[in-house]
Amino acid sequence: MTDPAASTDMLQSLNSLIDAIVSEGAGDGQRSIDEVLENIGLLPADIRVLDERVRSVRGEQLRLRRREHELSALFSSARELVEIRDSALILDRLVERAHAMIGADITYLSEFDPDSRELQVRTTVGSVSSAFRGLRVPAGRGLASAIVETKAPQATQRYDDFERRRRVDSIDAAVAGEGIVSMLGVPMLSGDEVLGVLFVATREEIHFTPEQIALLSALADHASVVLQTARTLKELRRSEEDATLALERLTVHLDERNRANVVHQELIQTVLTGGGYQPLLSTLARALGRATALVDQQGVCLAVGGDWGIAEGEASAALQRAWMVGNVQLALRESSVSGHCAVVTGSSEVAAVSALVAGPQRFGTIVLGAAEGELNPVEMRTVERAAQVGALLALQQSAVTDAEHRFRSELVADLIDAAPERREELDRRISRLGLARQKLDDLLVFHVAGDSRPAAIRALRRALGDRVLIGEYQGVIVVIGYSEQLGAAEDIQGRVRDETGEHVLAVVGNWGSGLHDRFAHARGTVRLLGALGVSDATAAAADFFAYSAAIADDPGALRVFVEHSIGPVRRYDAERGTDLLGTLRAFVRNNASPTRTGRALNFHTNTILQRLERLDRILGEGWRDDEPLFRLSLAVRLDEMRERLAGRVPTG
Repeated sequence: MTDPAASTDMLQSLNSLIDAIVSEGAGDGQRSIDEVLENIGLLPADIRVLDERVRSVRGEQLRLRRREHELSALFSSARELVEIRDSALILDRLVERAHAMIGADITYLSEFDPDSRELQVRTTVGSVSSAFRGLRVPAGRGLASAIVETKAPQATQRYDDFERRRRVDSIDAAVAGEGIVSMLGVPMLSGDEVLGVLFVATREEIHFTPEQIALLSALADHASVVLQTARTLKELRRSEEDATLALERLTVHLDERNRANVVHQELIQTVLTGGGYQPLLSTLARALGRATALVDQQGVCLAVGGDWGIAEGEASAALQRAWMVGNVQLALRESSVSGHCAVVTGSSEVAAVSALVAGPQRFGTIVLGAAEGELNPVEMRTVERAAQVGALLALQQSAVTDAEHRFRSELVADLIDAAPERREELDRRISRLGLARQKLDDLLVFHVAGDSRPAAIRALRRALGDRVLIGEYQGVIVVIGYSEQLGAAEDIQGRVRDETGEHVLAVVGNWGSGLHDRFAHARGTVRLLGALGVSDATAAAADFFAYSAAIADDPGALRVFVEHSIGPVRRYDAERGTDLLGTLRAFVRNNASPTRTGRALNFHTNTILQRLERLDRILGEGWRDDEPLFRLSLAVRLDEMRERLAGRVPTG
């Protein structure tokens, strides 16, 4: 049976041994263990075995306590990742915690820039040199670059022994300034991407243990989460800002597009209501807040919208001056080819132009006045829509004009060649235009190049208005109107020439008893002058009838010419039984000399002079002038030739 007293002593000794093992302080604890073992009465060899065992247990106990402390620090860091939203504050605490747990002299975090591949010191603890804070490590240099390249922890016990090829003066100076000897760095990774490097350094040479590397790597992982989260939040904020900006732009764009649609509807309405170009330009000017104008191919202003800042009477001239500027013409050519609005550079008067085009046809150009601010894309499209509407309006007007031109050309043809049975119908058609056929007694004929006829007809309409008939007939432009309307033929010809930029031949149809004869003689004059190479002039058919009749296709033209020239003399002789025609013939044969005429007829010169005075009353004053006398002489000789060939006048 065991002695109770001995058992109690043994129990007390074991309790003392356990207390000594778990007690803090390695020195005092070891003496307590040795004393307890001696009191138990163990042999020295057993005491040594137990002593080694106790030492091992105490080392494991210390390791576990240190591990507990490290885990506690990591858990604290994990809680901070969840609770704290300030990434800079979290990184500062992580660096401070690494500094305390590793027992380093300096701890710092460098962030990696993937574009430049540089690392910049962001957070430091224990640094004493200002040069170290914010230090930038170039790509491929320093211990940091080696860590980035290998994506693995790197350490050096002596920085002075670090490979020379990676050294750089700026880093060496910063390390020397801090007195750093040993360094350990671990990468901060996000997948395969390096975010930065976490460093600890000491001012004395040490060997970093695997436990220290593992601990620093764990803290670096936490720092990676912080940096990745910060980057993600930054990208989210940027995306949010971009989305907000895009939404604002979209809202503005939609507002502008809605306004543009409203303007487009208003522009279309101008076509449907037949308001012409003026409402179109006024609508566009109001929508854009700038003056507008429509000019034709030659830069002539057709309509104006908005305020150009100059007097209305001077706007057309000012626009035509601006129209001739080289930059405006360049922009116009660009717009004509592309069909889009073209911006004019270097002009203080014109901001942009947009051609009114429909296929190969260009009807004119919309000109935008200069104003503050540039045209935005929606405004440019609004101008282009206005140009399209203007082109539709031009096509509409062109169709109406063509129909009216055909109608008036048919009236011109019918007036010249109408059969008597159609006169009543012709009267009704002409009266629809507010004209009276009986008063249409004057005629002008214009000859221009074929491709310039439409422009010439437009110029004639602007010059003469709608109170005349203008049409094409037998290759020429014919104008039929009242006598008082067509008096200034030279002025009309000049206006047509100026507006078309082409040669214009105008002939007044003042020879003949009716419109048919007047047209025939005027057209004959056009042929005559054309054969002589005359393409830009104003002439009267009566002045050239003698010549045009000679080359006329109508065989009766010469008979008409002769009858018109000497018919009044022949009728006078028939009514009074005189022979003034014989006197006229002798006067012509004797070179218009009264004396020689008297000798040829065996009359006194005074008698011849009296007969010539009588001829003045019949033929009109001036018949003895050079040109009229030549035409009269030609008619007399043709008449004599006709009678001689008919056997009525002896030869000679």
